[in-house]
Amino acid sequence: MALRIATCTGAAVAPHLDDLARLRIAVFRDWPYLYDGDAAYERDYLAAYARSPRGVFVLALDGDAVVGASTGIPLADDGEAFRRPFAERGYALDEVFYFGESVLLPAYRGRGVGHRFFDEREAHARRLGGFRLAAFCAVERAGDDPRRPAGYRPNDAFWSKRGYRRQDDLSCTLEWKECGAAAATPHRLRFWLRPLDA
Repeated sequence: MALRIATCTGAAVAPHLDDLARLRIAVFRDWPYLYDGDAAYERDYLAAYARSPRGVFVLALDGDAVVGASTGIPLADDGEAFRRPFAERGYALDEVFYFGESVLLPAYRGRGVGHRFFDEREAHARRLGGFRLAAFCAVERAGDDPRRPAGYRPNDAFWSKRGYRRQDDLSCTLEWKECGAAAATPHRLRFWLRPLDA
């Protein structure tokens, strides 16, 4: 069956929070996040999206099944861990639209859904108006980490082709428990930015 892309905003995202939590736990369990999913953390993290009237969910659907999702939210509406690095460097928070995760089950990759996720979120931010930058962050791992799967290809080239640039001086730290670990540990995530009028 052909994949269908649907977009919902504001309060309409609420019915999809459980689907997104499920997908985040499934997809982020793999490298490079190695996330040992935590339902309580998911509820807390996703609450910002449920509260923001200008947030967006882009869903990939196979029939009625949500097999992928991508999110966006004005940075000013997101959590402090994401806002603080920008505030400390003098960015105007109300001019930054933050892209959260893009998660897609492996069987559905390679069909252009990643581009659609970016297209739809960028278009949403432009329709809202007033946003100068799009931003997202990605976890950083050492190149020689022995857990890195053979043949793994990072998304850096894909992001760069879309006009995003890695920011050496802009990062945040989030804690999560990795698979097989006894406790949560801090992880550095690097921000990537793109002017929305590009």
